[in-house]
Amino acid sequence: MNIYVSNLSFNVEDDDLRGFFESYGDVASAKVIMDKFTNRSRGFGFVEMSDDEAARKAIAELNGGLVEGRAINVMEARPREDKPAQKRSFSKSNNRW
Repeated sequence: MNIYVSNLSFNVEDDDLRGFFESYGDVASAKVIMDKFTNRSRGFGFVEMSDDEAARKAIAELNGGLVEGRAINVMEARPREDKPAQKRSFSKSNNRW
């Protein structure tokens, strides 16, 4: 099961995130999402657990728990929605230069 974790402290790293869930079962992966421009944490991440029952228990027990003074949100991740590409117009008539 893929788990979404939000409201993370910017100090939390992949290994920390993995550690939160390891006591509940096997953690296949744990990844804090980083901003591609600043290389800082975006405050959320994903954890993949192979055992759905263990994952549900982790969600139930960790959701709302305090990590570095912040109440984290833990829930089953939803599939990413495909968003249509936006057309952008960069003609001079639309911009005042």
